[in-house]
Amino acid sequence: MIAGQEELLRCAKDGDREAQEQLVVNNTGLIWSIARRYFGRGVDPDDLYQLGCLGFLKAVEGFDLDYGTQFSTYAVPKIAGEIRRFLRDDGTVKVSRSLKERCAFLKATREQMSSDLGREPTLQELSNRTGLQPEEIAVAETATGTAESIQKRSGEEGFALEDVLTEGEMEEKIVEQIALREAIACLPEREQMVIKLRYFHGLTQDKTSKILGVSQVQISRIEKKALEALRNYI
Repeated sequence: MIAGQEELLRCAKDGDREAQEQLVVNNTGLIWSIARRYFGRGVDPDDLYQLGCLGFLKAVEGFDLDYGTQFSTYAVPKIAGEIRRFLRDDGTVKVSRSLKERCAFLKATREQMSSDLGREPTLQELSNRTGLQPEEIAVAETATGTAESIQKRSGEEGFALEDVLTEGEMEEKIVEQIALREAIACLPEREQMVIKLRYFHGLTQDKTSKILGVSQVQISRIEKKALEALRNYI
């Protein structure tokens, strides 16, 4: 790790937006190289890259600079994991039972350590407690979890995608959820990405704005427009 990147990582972890953006620019080649592995699966390459950027920023957030491992060793599975989690929603990628069990073990350990320490454990502390390497932790934490949660409340008004659906029997709800997916697919590309990042992956408007390179105000406007379109469609 070059000194420049280490300093950028420290600043980025402290919330420095310029440092975060510069790290993404510096690692564009790495992100694209991983995104290319998933070409040809029905997702636009630019969307795969944006998802890779999201995984990269999560790696920045979770990386422990004092651990002594290479950042790229930790970042690669985070980038790939974010893309795989998105693709898994369409059944393209399956998650093994052993990986699910490891994720559950990590989640329980993290929660217990957070309770004991009164804060989130560092990557090094989590690794020491579980005996897992950083890259193993990265793989497990991005491999599972729900890519889409229409029940998840997001936004300033606590809105969920489920709110655009009507009340009905289970069969009707399934049909309407399919209709919701079709409606999202009909949105302009930028609106689709905002909805996916905000509601499928649970990102804040601020983090979504960083991924798409626009202001938070613009994200708010795009989101409101997209949600109104979905309501009208459904």
